Amino acid sequence: MIAMQYSFSLPADYDMSVIDRRIVEKGHLLDNFPNLKLKAYLTARRDDETRSQENLYAPFYLWNHEEGLNDFLCGEGFVGLTRSFGWPQVKTWFVWQAHMSPAIREATFATREILVTPGHVSLAELRKRESEEAFHDVEKGGALAAISAFEPTNWTRIRIQLWGEPRYIVPQDGIQAYKIGHLSLPKSD
Repeated sequence: MIAMQYSFSLPADYDMSVIDRRIVEKGHLLDNFPNLKLKAYLTARRDDETRSQENLYAPFYLWNHEEGLNDFLCGEGFVGLTRSFGWPQVKTWFVWQAHMSPAIREATFATREILVTPGHVSLAELRKRESEEAFHDVEKGGALAAISAFEPTNWTRIRIQLWGEPRYIVPQDGIQAYKIGHLSLPKSD
């Protein structure tokens, strides 16, 4: 699996209802998208419970295979997004663990942490620990989904959790909270 996120920083006085309307109007278009495990339409505002330093539109994707990622980035939906908001830097991570509760559709809030991986650390041990933590976050910690992933170009890791209600976080570098405007998921079995 591959995790992917891009983010648009919007002006402090930007009318975020424009983003909300866009999510309502277009969010369903990625429901059942081939090879997409999850897309969370994420927003953060300076004046809401996310306690964000800036207004953001920052969707997060979890792809089963790179074909889905390629099909999306090469498709008309991404072209339309870039024409409206500009050409984003698309960050990707290789997934170590993606654990989801059967109640995932109830998620309304997300937290994301980006960490630097220290040099010469045992990646096998780190992968095991991160995978166990993601599993624990869902099974015992109340998260509806937890994803742990890494990328070896800049040696960063991402931890993202989806929650059924807002979580209080202390704003700091590498940590961001978001509201979920829509979740695109595969059809339920």
